[in-house]
Amino acid sequence: MSTPSAEIWNEAELIARCRKKDAAAQKIVFTRYAGEMTVLCLRYIARQEEAKEVMMDGFLRFFNNLDSFTWRGEGSARAWLQRITVNQCLTHLRRRNMLVLTDGDDSSYDHIPTSDNVLGQLTVREIMKMIHSLPVGYRTVFNMYVFDDMDHKEIAQTLGISESTSKSQLHRARAILKEKILQTS
Repeated sequence: MSTPSAEIWNEAELIARCRKKDAAAQKIVFTRYAGEMTVLCLRYIARQEEAKEVMMDGFLRFFNNLDSFTWRGEGSARAWLQRITVNQCLTHLRRRNMLVLTDGDDSSYDHIPTSDNVLGQLTVREIMKMIHSLPVGYRTVFNMYVFDDMDHKEIAQTLGISESTSKSQLHRARAILKEKILQTS
């Protein structure tokens, strides 16, 4: 009997089979989400080899902890995998003492002039390069807020910082990015 293709299995069936350690289902889940999780890791970790390693660690943690996963409907396994992967990225940064977050409020970037259409002239690659050039702490909070749709309370709890530090880090990241974008025009 042949193995059904990835299109036939919905997420609920895949997760049920993965819980039973079905290698074919695990391969389908990996194939379905590996690219997306690699991109997620690359937002946090600049070196591609490290990002791929962290992505793999995220999948291992996902598959090893499926018994504790609570089903909430279509897409929820993907969201849970994303959360695990973000946490793996943060753990990686902490282990290497790269995640340094400073408290305080810096308004030195408050009055940067804006220019219309500057962002529209940049490629995704150029924008990601600018994000990667941010200090790790700024980049981490920026990613969590902008891409992972976390609010400052969630970011503060996840990183063990105050909400004001999260807001300050995001403010600084945005200001630096704005300055970099304007320098390209």
